[in-house]
Amino acid sequence: MVLARPFQPVPMLRIAAFVEGISFLLLLFIAMPLKYLYDQPEAVRVVGMVHGMLFLWFVAALFRAHTEREWALGASLRVFVASLLPFGFLWIDRHLRPSASPRPAAPPTA
Repeated sequence: MVLARPFQPVPMLRIAAFVEGISFLLLLFIAMPLKYLYDQPEAVRVVGMVHGMLFLWFVAALFRAHTEREWALGASLRVFVASLLPFGFLWIDRHLRPSASPRPAAPPTA
């Protein structure tokens, strides 16, 4: 994923969604099985804390994109709800890709 202007609101949101989504998958499919199948709760503590910090970064990036790009509340809520689902970050990236240009972007559509 190569982005031309990574510190603009939408490219930053795409990066945050991707990194947070990967951390969510690590938590669900690696750390949780280690905790419950192999009795190693340390994995959930570490990965869970990292995922929590990355989720806060994602929410801040979403708020920034919402306010600076003047997205409708419904559009931002769709992005937020997608972030709560495993693999939802792929939907977010696909729907934000057209608006990652430096021109003013329309809010993501369903």
